[in-house]
Amino acid sequence: MPASNTSYPRTKIKILLLENISDSAVEELQHGGYQEIRRLNGAVSEAELVDAVKGVHLLGIRSKTQITKPVLEAADKLLAVGCFCIGTNQVDLRSATENGIAVFNAPHANTRSVAELVIGLCVMLIRKISDKNAAAHRGEWLKEAKGSFELRGKTLGIVGYGNIGSQVSTMAEAMGMQVIYYDIATKLPLGNAKPMRSLSELLQASDIVTLHVPSDATTRNMINAQTLADLKNGSILLNYSRGDVVDLEALRNSIDSGKLSGAAVDVFPHEPEKNGDAFSSVLQGLPNVILTPHIGGSTEEAQANIGLDVTAKLIKYLELGTSEGSHTVPPVSLPPQEDTHRILHIHRNIPGVLGEINSRLSKRGINITGQYLKTNEQIGYVILDVDSNISNEAFEILKDVDGTVKTRLVY
Repeated sequence: MPASNTSYPRTKIKILLLENISDSAVEELQHGGYQEIRRLNGAVSEAELVDAVKGVHLLGIRSKTQITKPVLEAADKLLAVGCFCIGTNQVDLRSATENGIAVFNAPHANTRSVAELVIGLCVMLIRKISDKNAAAHRGEWLKEAKGSFELRGKTLGIVGYGNIGSQVSTMAEAMGMQVIYYDIATKLPLGNAKPMRSLSELLQASDIVTLHVPSDATTRNMINAQTLADLKNGSILLNYSRGDVVDLEALRNSIDSGKLSGAAVDVFPHEPEKNGDAFSSVLQGLPNVILTPHIGGSTEEAQANIGLDVTAKLIKYLELGTSEGSHTVPPVSLPPQEDTHRILHIHRNIPGVLGEINSRLSKRGINITGQYLKTNEQIGYVILDVDSNISNEAFEILKDVDGTVKTRLVY
């Protein structure tokens, strides 16, 4: 829709971006006519954010900023949150849903960056490069083949065969590895990869195990003393998924005992809020252990792609009401129609709301030219296109419908 047709001038939409979100996002917003863009470096505390979100329409964060219930309740004009990263676990999704705030992320945009790094780490760990590198920096010459191996012919076990896991699978096969995987959902294999019936079965058969799972009740500490015991002696573990998936004390014990010959960890249960802050882990100082500061997807290409992906979703939601990709507002998409005005209505998921909407509009002789409803457990979301000459009246009627959470005139 042309800028002149939007109900709320783009120049007055206030946007707050935290944590050094890519310039690609800012450029895309500016190209769309949005000018009120404020950027803050790093994450901020809850108290600071409660104050900062007042009057903000769009909020952009990465993985460090915690969007809590008090923050969402203080956000008096907030329409959507863009998580410029893979996950949304840093957002109180239930509270966002109750407040009719859409939450978007970019689940696929940094897939390649993570997959490439995982393959690189497999080479580094199986050759014990980190130890030899550290020795060379100390002035010590460790030229030996003992304990160093090729990836070719080794078995890679992938836990979580989603977007990242499946791409790691393809790249590992290209390196000559045998690939097996375990996922709680049925996933078709790529190439010659083989599914395993259980996590234990996968661990027992793998030379290297890489984790690519979300953080939830089923995955917390899924790698613990018991599951580590299932691994082959001398095997390697990589965690580039979520910080609470591995019991780090148990992992340290497995490396100290020689059960595991190496590990790479990028995510931790507690991480510093910003660059330069102190970092501590029980894995520090261990041989053939590579620790990285949550940079699995941190390449310039990935951040630019994430910036474009999330920004496109935010703009489509703002200008058309399209909520596909949202984790809170039910996914709805309705093409724009000529000579109409579009109204969005978010309401509590209670019986009879759509009937009441249609009844009220019908009694006033308001013609609906397009309509779509979708619900989740908490809320329902309706897009309505109505005759343009009576849209203001329709908007006021919808605001008074029982159970209304939020109503917005889009254009």
